[in-house]
Parts: sequence; structure tokens; C-alpha cells
Amino acid sequence: MEIEVTFLILLIITSAVAMLTKKINLPYTIVLVSVGVVLGYLKLINAPHLSKDMLYYIFLPPLIFQTAIHLKFDDLKRDFPVILTLVIPGVILSTIVTGYVFLGIGEDIFKQSVDLSVGLLFGAAVAATDPVAVISIFEKLGVPRRLRFLVDSESLLNDGTSIVIFTIVLELINHKLSSMDFAVVDFFFVVGVGLLVGYFIGLITDELIKRAEDPMVVITLTTVAAYLSFIVADKIGVSGVMSTVAAGLVIGQRSLLNPIYPTIKLTTETFWDYSAFLANSLIFLIIGFSINLSLLYKFWPLVLIAYIAMMLARFVVVFSTWGAFLKTSYKFPFSWSVVMSWGGIRGALTMVLALSLPDSFKYKEVIVTMVFGVVLLSIFFQGITVPFVIKFFKLNTSNEEIFKFEELKTKTSIIQHIINELNEMKNKMLITEKVYNELLAEYRNTLSSLNQEMQNFTFSTDDIKNEEVLKFKRELFMKEKQYLIDLYHNGSVSRKVYKKLSDEIDAKLFEIENLGI
Repeated sequence: MEIEVTFLILLIITSAVAMLTKKINLPYTIVLVSVGVVLGYLKLINAPHLSKDMLYYIFLPPLIFQTAIHLKFDDLKRDFPVILTLVIPGVILSTIVTGYVFLGIGEDIFKQSVDLSVGLLFGAAVAATDPVAVISIFEKLGVPRRLRFLVDSESLLNDGTSIVIFTIVLELINHKLSSMDFAVVDFFFVVGVGLLVGYFIGLITDELIKRAEDPMVVITLTTVAAYLSFIVADKIGVSGVMSTVAAGLVIGQRSLLNPIYPTIKLTTETFWDYSAFLANSLIFLIIGFSINLSLLYKFWPLVLIAYIAMMLARFVVVFSTWGAFLKTSYKFPFSWSVVMSWGGIRGALTMVLALSLPDSFKYKEVIVTMVFGVVLLSIFFQGITVPFVIKFFKLNTSNEEIFKFEELKTKTSIIQHIINELNEMKNKMLITEKVYNELLAEYRNTLSSLNQEMQNFTFSTDDIKNEEVLKFKRELFMKEKQYLIDLYHNGSVSRKVYKKLSDEIDAKLFEIENLGI
């Protein structure tokens, strides 16, 4: 079958699955993998092979870039200690815990004793999390905003960390690195230089975007930045993931945060949202095609043990992080640590790291099978049960009453804003008296109807009313923070006072976000 025909068939399948999941209420990615497994087993489609080059140079850059441009730098800075703990010490600890358990079952797998480095290789491969399925569930159930941010940002950065650790362990096995001392230096060099490469590409792209007035040109420039940052970093031997993360953060904060033309932001973000959707859809479908069911059946007891080891490592990492920040302003609820642990689903990157092992590596086939089995268990078991864990801890705040009230409030705000704009246009003599009066009467009638609906609106329970109160409190605290920043920039307050009051406001915001906003 021609590759272009195969690609079109895959697109039709992803569209059909997307529509189907709306009706059967199952996570989109789980159904995609299931369809891929069935079609792959029946050999109805000759799907492309999931290779390292395909993931690294086609799919990974848009996935990373799309997440990075949506991250708010203030949020990242505020939770940086927690995220940093999860993505560096956390990934290293996860690799070690999983590696030692793998070492314990290595004799049963290989019928001989194996070196710890082989276990660490497996541990590094399964250390990266893929939040796609979990984030969609989070959005549907309305989990706390900060919890969504922690899971999303951790996954974005731990991809780069796990790739670097996997590469370093492989180099140690192949004797390309002489000692762990060099490995540590190599780790920080690869990550640090990767971030610098992406940062400079992001700055250059930002300067070009400032001179562009066409959304199509901006989309083209951001596409070049996403792929160029990854490819340049990878080709010079540093982290392509970290490079694209840095480029995305710079462009998201400098170019898209407050663009001169709002349509540029809307069009560009829509393009990248679609690109990420398409890449994720194809990846999870191809994952299903790549599963070798006969080998999985042969090794299923050991795959189960490896999966338990991976989950044990995940719980150790997240619970340790929760404990480390329990007495600080960065603390988060214990229930979040359970959801973050259970929501650490593994995905395409884990499989591709295993596939990237050289064919000369004598344990490749078994490690690939074990990794594929762990990913399959993770996607199905955790993906299906995560909503129940969220509901058990009562972290789901999605409610039709809140949605309806927010809709009314937003409509009222928009109409009032338009009336203010009309008045401004009249004052500047930009509109005739007759047209002004006609439009003003129309908008005032609409505003009157909305105000009446707002006055008649009642919440059925105090919990829902309290949820809305918390939202308003958060909005007011954000306004306090912005006004404080303006005072500091104007020179009205000293840095010492600014820092003290800023920390106090951040503490209040943390408390509210930990309660569920």
C-alpha cells in the first residue's frame, strides 16, 4: 500500500475514533491504541514502523513546542522547585529504583546474571511520563488548575531528562564514558547547552515575529523555530527536547503573550493545538500497530513485575517530593501526590527509547518487549482508572451550574465592554448619533436581560457557591499582584517590600489553588 494512502487511512481512523470516544466516554488515546492493536494483529493495514527518527524529527518537536508556548512563565517560576525536583532527582531516583527491581528479575528473563547498567537502561526508558490521556481527563473533570500545571510541566521537562539519562547509561555500557563523574558532567552539559540553543533561537524568532503582520508568516516562523531548535541541538550532541522547550517558552512569553494583532495569537495557537492533536493521534495509533502480542504473552509475568516496579518507583518519587515540600510554601495536598503518581502514564517516548537501542545490543528484543508491555498496561489500566482516583479524592470540580454562571458572567462582561467601547467611539466622534443610539439600545436590552438572569441565578449547594467565591478571590489576588508589580516598576516601593508582599500574595494563591481552583 502506498504511504500516502496509508497516511490518509490513519487520518480517517483517528477522526472516527475521536467521534466515537465522545459517545462511549473513554479516553481518546486508549481507544486509539486499542484500534491499533486490533488492526495490527489482523494485519489489515501496513502501518509505518515507529522509529526513533520518526518520533524525534517529525512528532516530538510539535508536541513539545505546543505545550511550551502555553506554559505561563510566572507559573513555572512559582512552582520551579517542585518541578525541578520531579524532573531531575525524581527521574534519576525512578531510574535507579526500577533498575534494581529489573536487576532482581534479570536472571529469570535472560537465564543469566545481568549488569546493573542494563537495569538502569530499562529504568531510564520507562521514566518519562506522557500526560496526553491524563490532561484530557483533568480538563473534563475540572481538577485544580495547579495540579494540571504540575503534571503537564513535569512531563514536558522529564522527557528531556529521561532521554539524556538513557543516552548516558548506553554510553557507559558501550564504554564511551569512563566514569560516573564524567556522566554527571555530561548530563548538565547536554541539558544546559540544549536550553541555551533553544533560548537563542527563540529570541531570534521573536524579533522576526515582531516584524510580521501576517498570521501565516508567524505560523511559518514558529514551525521553523520548533524544528530548528530540536534539530540543531540534537546534531551538536545536546538535548533537542530541552532546546525546543526553551524556544517555546521564549516565543510563548515574548511573542504570543501580548501580540500587536490578537488574531496572530489565536491563529498560531490553534495551528499548534491541531499539530499536537494530529501528532498524538498518529503516535498512539502506531503504538497499537507496533505491539507484538505473541512476545507479550510469552513474557507477561515478567512484564507485570516490571510494571509494578515502575509504579513503585513513581510513587516513591512523587511521595518523596510531597514530603520534601510539606513544610514549605510550595506544599501540595497528599491527594494530589496520589493522582500525580497514578496519572504518570507512559507513552510513545518510552517505546522509542527502547527501539533506539542498537541491533548489536544483545538484550534489545527482550527490553523492547518489556517496555512495550509496560506502556500497554500503563495506558489501559491507569488511563481507565484515573477518573475513579480523582473522584475518590473529590478533586473533580466540573459542574453545570458553575459553567452556566461563568457563561452568564462572561457574556455580561463582554456586552458591558462593548457599551463602553461605543461610548468611547461617540466621544471621539467616530460614530454618528443615530447609529450610536440604535446600537446602544440594542446592547442595553441584551445587558438588561443578562443582568436579570444573573440576579435570578441561585446555586443549589454551598459547595458550588464556595467554588465560585474561590474563583473570585483568586482573580482579586492576581489583580493585587499585578498592581504590586506596577508599583515596583514605577519605583514606588523598594525591592525588599515588593518581595515580602509578593511572597504573601503567592502564599494566598497557593492556598486557593490547593483547594481546587
